[in-house]
Amino acid sequence: MTVHHSRPANAWLRRYGPRTEARLRLVCFPHAGGSASAFRGWPELLPPDIELIAVQYPGRQDRYGEPLIGDFPTLVSEAARAVLPCLDRPVAFFGHSLGATVAYEVARALRASGAPSLSRLIVSARKAPSVPRPDTVRFGTEEQVMEYIRDLGGSGAALLEDGDLLELMLPMLRNDFGLVASYRYVPGSPLDCPVTAVIGDEDGSVSEAEVRQWSRHTARPFDLHTLPGGHFYTETATDSLVTLLADRLSDVAERR
Repeated sequence: MTVHHSRPANAWLRRYGPRTEARLRLVCFPHAGGSASAFRGWPELLPPDIELIAVQYPGRQDRYGEPLIGDFPTLVSEAARAVLPCLDRPVAFFGHSLGATVAYEVARALRASGAPSLSRLIVSARKAPSVPRPDTVRFGTEEQVMEYIRDLGGSGAALLEDGDLLELMLPMLRNDFGLVASYRYVPGSPLDCPVTAVIGDEDGSVSEAEVRQWSRHTARPFDLHTLPGGHFYTETATDSLVTLLADRLSDVAERR
């Protein structure tokens, strides 16, 4: 199937197969070192009434020439500003790994600005913001970065064996891991939307108990789902994941 790629005037957002009549938009936030293209194949797996919009952080792919954002609050405020025009109809967020924390903080920023509530926040492979993060991961050397990525697995680990590609990606990876390390949760009122969490059953980077703490961050229902695979189960169980998302989102759309 041909994927039609439309780039809106907004540099932050990518539509892979625009659906102007969709009744719900799914805005997806990529993992550390990731980009909007991680979600390129998803639209053909989604029902026609859901439009997928992928967030493209600066400094990667078609935004490679732009400066990376190494400050978490700045990343959140810029992303929130970019996503705001999407809220002219029901919107759900999906974020994987670092993207889950970014999606959560963008949801909080939008709420503080008086924007409409999300239909649902879906967080993937990520412990809850309120769970303390040990300051053990350091990325002082190229080898430390590569070792961490190899442990997580996924297609990114294989790509890093290409020396030229590694040279291109290292600044982005260091930047994004710096975002992970610098993030500090600031307590506040829970979100007014349901939260769904999804994890891989072989992901050693996060425990079910840590993920269940997401329930503290919503005043609405919380549900947790486990799919087969490691940290990047999103690549190996894509069909199962997108089917699950469509199910949770169709439920939302019908209620509205």
